[in-house]
Amino acid sequence: MRHTARMLKKRADAASGRSKPKAGRGRPPVHQETWSKVSVVLFDRQIVHLDRLATDIRGKNGKVFNRAEIIRALIDGLIDSGLDITATDSEADLRARVARRLGSVYR
Repeated sequence: MRHTARMLKKRADAASGRSKPKAGRGRPPVHQETWSKVSVVLFDRQIVHLDRLATDIRGKNGKVFNRAEIIRALIDGLIDSGLDITATDSEADLRARVARRLGSVYR
């Protein structure tokens, strides 16, 4: 009898569109604002550096950062800096401007 009641409830939930969402793999992302998932092409050397940076951060203070968190923080840091990049004419030029702003000697 209990089995039949569960089946009826399951059918009613499915018919009303109130079925529970299927749990995804891993930890659920926690974001405080709306977001979109995007794909970008990064160079292998950039991925290696991001992974090393995440490992170094974890080793130094125990905090776990993933690639996306590091990339978002870098983008927000650029936005918050107020650096005017509207006159930038190439990726290399943008890289040089950002590096100069951060105090690097990249040319």
